[in-house]
Amino acid sequence: MKPWLLIGLVGVIVSSGVGYLVGAKINLVGKKANLIETKVNSDFSSVTAPEGTWFYGGSTSWATVRQYVDPEIKKTHPQFELRYTDAINATPGSGTGIRMLLEGQLTFSQSSRPIADREFQQAQQRGFSLKQIPVALEGLAIAVHPDLQIPGLTLGQIKDIYTGKITNWNQVGGPNLKITAYSRRFEDGGTVEFFANNVLGGEKIGSNVVYVYDTTDGLRKLASDHGGIYYASAPEVVPQCKIKALPIARQGYSFVAPYIKPLIKPAQCPNQRNKLNINAFKTGKYPITRQMFVIVRQNNGSLEQKAGEAYANMLLTNQGQQLMNEAGFVRIR
Repeated sequence: MKPWLLIGLVGVIVSSGVGYLVGAKINLVGKKANLIETKVNSDFSSVTAPEGTWFYGGSTSWATVRQYVDPEIKKTHPQFELRYTDAINATPGSGTGIRMLLEGQLTFSQSSRPIADREFQQAQQRGFSLKQIPVALEGLAIAVHPDLQIPGLTLGQIKDIYTGKITNWNQVGGPNLKITAYSRRFEDGGTVEFFANNVLGGEKIGSNVVYVYDTTDGLRKLASDHGGIYYASAPEVVPQCKIKALPIARQGYSFVAPYIKPLIKPAQCPNQRNKLNINAFKTGKYPITRQMFVIVRQNNGSLEQKAGEAYANMLLTNQGQQLMNEAGFVRIR
């Protein structure tokens, strides 16, 4: 099962969504984030890219970004060769990508979470620094089996499900059915770390949770489990045919769907697919949104640093932001 992603619209960050947007540790002004300046009405040709083969990897949420962006970069800068690299004996994810970057296995990495303090410290111990460059915004979706009849979940209910306090769907207005909560492992990816920090409030994932290898594995299990629940990047979840995304509320019954209503039922798919509710993401009405980052090693202006910054710069051009839209993310410029 491969996630399908659809086109989004222009996105901006609003104050109502900041708590769940970036988490507690992001500082968008200081050394931990540095937005590279580019011309708004620009394309890839406006960016100078160093010649060579450059290795990158990281967040699985970026999979379709690579599909949309890499071929267009190659057309404009054939000498700037990008090579996606998976870790050996490790599951892909933001944390894995940053670790590989620290160890010199990648030129730059793609992340769905900000750099952790421990990673900044590890970089300093190795004689360089890390820079995170925000390039897009996306939502996190909560997925269930399409036959599950429930209007939505609050953030508190999601937290209680994943910490083991709620174990049956009848506790949240659903049928008398045991809940099976699926998740990737905490160390595997930025999505899990973001979820634990911002939705679970730093509480540990409960012992009731069943771990999956990756999102493809999680969605496959969910499609055959009437009591299952899983969370992942909204572009990976919303257009799927065999599962459905749930509307979410901060509290009460003011549910906001990550898809544009009305919900398209499985029988209508794949001729029709649910589309991302980009407007809810960009206005902050949808409760769980976050930023996406390119992570670059700062090493005295080395070619590797220039390559990572060139890639981020291209994503921040008008052409790059449009391609991010087409990959299902919200442009920030």
